[in-house]
Amino acid sequence: MDWETHRVFNQPKPLSNSNLFLSDTPLREAVSRQQAGWDADVLASLGQQLGSAESLELGRLANANPPDLLRYDATGERLDDVRFHPAWHLLMQGLIANRVHNLPWQEDARVGAVVARAARFILHGQVEAGTLCPVTMTFGAIPLLQKYLPPDFSGWMKPLLSDRYDPHLQAGEQKKGVLIGMGMTEKQGGSDVLSNTTRATALEGRGSGKPYHLVGHKWFFSVPQSDAHLVLAQAGGGLSCFFLPRILPDGSRNAIRIERLKDKLGNRSNASSEVEFQNATGWLLGEEGEGIRHILKMGGHTRFDCALGSHAMMRRALSVALYHAFQRQVFGKPLTEQPMMRQTLSRMALYLEGQTLLLMRLATACGERNNPAEQLLCRLLTPAAKFEVCRQGMPFVAGAMEVLGGIGYCEDSELPRLYREMPVNSIWEGSGNIMCLDVLRTLKKLPASAEMVQQILQQVRGQNRIFDRVSRQFLHRLHAPEEAQGRWLTGQLCNLMTATQMLAFASPPVADAWCRMVLDPRGETRLPERLCQLLLNRAIGAE
Repeated sequence: MDWETHRVFNQPKPLSNSNLFLSDTPLREAVSRQQAGWDADVLASLGQQLGSAESLELGRLANANPPDLLRYDATGERLDDVRFHPAWHLLMQGLIANRVHNLPWQEDARVGAVVARAARFILHGQVEAGTLCPVTMTFGAIPLLQKYLPPDFSGWMKPLLSDRYDPHLQAGEQKKGVLIGMGMTEKQGGSDVLSNTTRATALEGRGSGKPYHLVGHKWFFSVPQSDAHLVLAQAGGGLSCFFLPRILPDGSRNAIRIERLKDKLGNRSNASSEVEFQNATGWLLGEEGEGIRHILKMGGHTRFDCALGSHAMMRRALSVALYHAFQRQVFGKPLTEQPMMRQTLSRMALYLEGQTLLLMRLATACGERNNPAEQLLCRLLTPAAKFEVCRQGMPFVAGAMEVLGGIGYCEDSELPRLYREMPVNSIWEGSGNIMCLDVLRTLKKLPASAEMVQQILQQVRGQNRIFDRVSRQFLHRLHAPEEAQGRWLTGQLCNLMTATQMLAFASPPVADAWCRMVLDPRGETRLPERLCQLLLNRAIGAE
């Protein structure tokens, strides 16, 4: 008897073996426009490698096998080590080889290096997000260390700027590559780091580059396996920043005690920990009392990476949804030809068009370190972009899940992992309200920032009536912002700055549709058929 009950058909294959760069027309165009076209061949090669089934499987394995804390060895000796699955190390190897942690900090860095590095970050972020944490912290720390690295650790600069991943437990100067973590927040304060209670006591005189003993704790001590951490502690002159190596110059382990690894909603591949310092030795970076100033500089880099990481996962979610919809037959034709689904996917693609332009423009601003106007733009727009991009990630991935239906909700799909991962970027490096307060603080302390925004908005005035109306309303409130309206103002700042990029560089139908969809949600949201076809083609690299 034939016991076959059915045959499987009309079940789309999972997305693998695609080129993550060449399939993303908006990203390719933006990279070229923002003076990083010289990296296109590398990005195309990287996109092919990362889009392979093998790379995607490494991302799955790293999250299915989270790290373990090894507190003691078999003899009872204190270890405070973290053990990772081999997939983690392979993913880290690729990130470091592609200099996602240090490309713009090289002596021979080319114009557009920050843009090229941002594009590489986006490609890696579509495969696995947890490994981006040690990379982004190292990236944010290098400029500070290039200026203040204590003389006792001068041998660290070469491995910091190398393209080698070296997970061995050794003193930094003996390694081929090193990574830097950060430890800022404590139980009682969170983002209010001024309330930190960790104490720093000078050992042989106070001042930059001098050693101190640290006693206290950190509630979130990211990537505890890093070769060193930048930490905040209260010194005689106020809250200060210290360089805390895992291995001391004499070869002994520093007194950093890992109490536990955090059991997180997502970000499972990455180790986040709680630690205590029991007379741990740290070296002062800069002068006492400069801790906040150093944090703000590092925070600009790490916050931008949060926005890039959320964008990367949104892009991956859209790709998965599109790949499914092009294959899945419903009521006699593919999902992509069903009118309502076609509108849904096109709007998702349209939203990411604007986001891509904004982030690549912001990368250019952050890379112009000798241009005061561009640095001011970077200072104001980075927290705004982090706020708006990261908070949109969760509903965006949920929408992609709906495209797949039930199988998108099951762990066999990539989407549940992306959904769990999304909230972290809106929380780490300052949650949403902290970003909005940062924007308000910048507008208050640097009046030129409001004038700059007004000038940028005026450059495209007259091209779209919705933009003109919304920008007038926004500018009216910009010069006297109230804290209670901080979230609205920050979101509108990000959206209007995105609109300026769309109106300047996107085709008029695309730019007009974006303004109507984002700036005037009460208006008509139906996209013309010709525009839907254009957007879907661009989203899969067919144009």
